[in-house]
Amino acid sequence: MVVADGQPKMVFLGFGKYARADKVYALEPIRGKDRGGGRRTLVWVEGIPEPIVASRTERTILMDIGQRAAIGTPLIDQALELAERVAADAEKAGPLVKRSILAEAGIDLDDLGRRARRLLEATARPPEPASLFDEAE
Repeated sequence: MVVADGQPKMVFLGFGKYARADKVYALEPIRGKDRGGGRRTLVWVEGIPEPIVASRTERTILMDIGQRAAIGTPLIDQALELAERVAADAEKAGPLVKRSILAEAGIDLDDLGRRARRLLEATARPPEPASLFDEAE
């Protein structure tokens, strides 16, 4: 991808890391216990032997390198951003605050955080490949 001045576009990976958009050739979501704390996506860049750990999701990186069609609709993007925020914010609250919110409002921040993380992990999986043949035939 090239911007108006003819220079390759730089894509922000988080924590001051950038890569040329035209050199990114693979993205892999980090899953499970390895994910979190600024570790969301492994980014493979041409000319660099090891992947770069990005603090941004593969979806946002894809959007920045001009691959919006590979991602989905804006509504889904907004829902996933909300899930990321819920997961991150739920982890920030201490046990005393969590107990107080649960007692006062009936909101279980631990449960909300877990559910948001599961949702994010499920959306990070690659889509099922399309079948070449219709099963109805």
